[in-house]
Amino acid sequence: MKEFSYERPESLDEALRVLGASGSDVEILAGGTDLVIAMRDRYSQPKVVVDIKHVAELSPSLIWDGDTVKLSATATMSEVVGDDGINTHFPALVEAAVVVGSVQIRNRATVVGNICNGSPAADTAPPLLAYDAVVVVAGPDGIRKVRIDDFIVGPGRTDLRDGELAIAIELTAPRRGVGSAYERMTRRRGTDLASVTLCATVDDAGVTQVAYGSVGPRAWLKRDESGVLADPSASDEAKAVVFEDIFADASPSVRSFRASPDYRRAMLRVLGARAVDRAIERLQQLQGVS
Repeated sequence: MKEFSYERPESLDEALRVLGASGSDVEILAGGTDLVIAMRDRYSQPKVVVDIKHVAELSPSLIWDGDTVKLSATATMSEVVGDDGINTHFPALVEAAVVVGSVQIRNRATVVGNICNGSPAADTAPPLLAYDAVVVVAGPDGIRKVRIDDFIVGPGRTDLRDGELAIAIELTAPRRGVGSAYERMTRRRGTDLASVTLCATVDDAGVTQVAYGSVGPRAWLKRDESGVLADPSASDEAKAVVFEDIFADASPSVRSFRASPDYRRAMLRVLGARAVDRAIERLQQLQGVS
C-alpha cells in the first residue's frame, strides 16, 4: 500500500478545506468497505485519505423531518435496515440494503458510499432511483441538490466535482399509495456481487417504474404509464412487449464471468415480472385489498 496522508476533520468546513487543498488525488473514508480493499490491492493510491466519520454535521446519521428522511454520508446499511420509517415507506431500499455483504459489512458500509462508488452493480441504486432520491452535495460554492438519476453518470463516475463531498441522500415518502419491491440475482447468496439488480414501484394511478442495474454502464430508471404492468389481468404477451421497451438500454458485458449477456437479459424479464407482482401485492395491502 502506497504511503498517504490521513486527515480526520471534525466539521464540514474543515473537510471541504482539506478536499480543496488536496486536488483530485484524494479519497473519502466513511465505511471503507470498498476503499480499503482498493488501496490494499493498489487499484486506488490516493495521496490523501479524508475520514469523515467525525464530521459534526453528519451526525446523527439518520434524521426524519416530517415525511422526508435524510441519510447522512455516515448512515450504514444496518441503520437503514433497522429504521421503522424506512421499512414502512421504502421497503425496497431495505430489501436492497439487507443483502449487501455480510452483517459485518452492513455495519460499516454506507448508503452514500454505495452510490458514490459509481458501481453499476450497486444494490441500493435501483431503489434509490425508483424512489426519486436526491443527493445533497457540499462544495466550495455551497450546497446543491442533485436528483440521483443525474448524479449517477457511469462506471466509477458521478456528478461530484473536485472539492465536493456528498453529505446526504434525501428520500420523501410517497404522498399517494405506492407498492415497491426489490429483486437481485447472484451466483450465490451472501457476499457475491449481483448479476442483475432491479426495483419496481406501482402506484394507485397504474404507473409503474422499473429501475435496474448490473447490466450496463449504470443503473437505469424507466417508467410505464400504459397501465399494462400494473394490471394483474393483463396478458403475459402484453407485459412482455412493455418489458422489451423498458429493458432496451440493458447492455450486459460479454467479458463478465458472473453470467452471460443472454442470461442476464432473460433474468431481467423474470425479476421484472416478479418485482412488479410483489409491488402490486404491497399496493393492495396498503389499499386494504385482499
